[in-house]
Amino acid sequence: MSSAPNPPKRPVTVAAAQMGPIHLADSRDSVLERMCALLQQASKQKVNLIVYPELALSTFFPRYLLSEEELSKFFEIDNPATGGIRNSPGVKRLFDLAHELGIDVSVGYAERNVQPDGSHVDYNSNVYYSAKTDGIVGKYRKVHLPGAVEPYTAPGAFQQLEKRYFRPGDLGFPAFRAPGLVEGAVRKGDQSVADPKESVGKGDPIIGMLICNDRRWPEAWRVYGLQGVEIVCCGYNTTAFATKPTGEIVDLSLEEAEKEVLLHHNLSVQSNSYFNACFSINVAKTGSEDGNPLVGGTSIIHPNGHFIKTATTKDDELVVAAIDLADCRRGKGKTFAFEKHRRLEHYGMILERLGAEEPELL
Repeated sequence: MSSAPNPPKRPVTVAAAQMGPIHLADSRDSVLERMCALLQQASKQKVNLIVYPELALSTFFPRYLLSEEELSKFFEIDNPATGGIRNSPGVKRLFDLAHELGIDVSVGYAERNVQPDGSHVDYNSNVYYSAKTDGIVGKYRKVHLPGAVEPYTAPGAFQQLEKRYFRPGDLGFPAFRAPGLVEGAVRKGDQSVADPKESVGKGDPIIGMLICNDRRWPEAWRVYGLQGVEIVCCGYNTTAFATKPTGEIVDLSLEEAEKEVLLHHNLSVQSNSYFNACFSINVAKTGSEDGNPLVGGTSIIHPNGHFIKTATTKDDELVVAAIDLADCRRGKGKTFAFEKHRRLEHYGMILERLGAEEPELL
């Protein structure tokens, strides 16, 4: 891997499109109106890539126990025969505007995957839309689903039913390149690059996507790191308080609980951005949805782990930063030059063991 002291600059202007609360009664049209308004703001600030939160098109519906009929209205059918999610009626307007403005979009949604026999499998998903190709170039399905299948029965319990409504993602952590996001990117077959190693850090940006709870799992980030990821797009809907296994709220004041939730969020995104020498764009749906408070903490993180820009409100807010992907090269070529320092012979337990097993008692 090249560790040249002065790698070529690869500037990109990115934006985190934080969204305030979306209530159960809010229409899809009203939500798209807000998302498009943020996209218009991004265009005025010369943004190349905008990232929206997890389940950006609706309220966080896994907090409710819903019938199949009630549930179905929250899902988008990703049908290849009709152009896939790009042309799904519930989100097409956003992609049309992104194409018109020339801005790439990362957005989370509830995906209904229809099977050949007419049944369906549902996922908590995220796609990356490329304005250059006018199509989806990356797709991710949330792997680490929190919560429970059966609702909690304790009085006043907060429900988190992602395990009931979604299946764990089956696509793994596929990194991909975003075409046209930076000027002068080296491409396959470029005659100016004699040695393939010399193209490292000079191609189209390498993107990875995570959703909410995934950000707490270092394994997910490391798989992306091993693909040379340069930007991780992560949307989330995280409660502003911690809960007990019964679904009851922990015995802290809301202010204390929210402070702790935000601490854990920041630890996750800052440390893993540093450990994998990548930028991360971490985008909240925040505020109080029908009385259910969501934490904020929207931020854009540098590969060295520090904040570049953060949100200042709990409303719809565009957080914009001009970044240089060349800043990834120091970490990738030195401290986290994996090919020089990793020791695979000692990591087997990570794949061989699911849960923790303590050493034998003395």
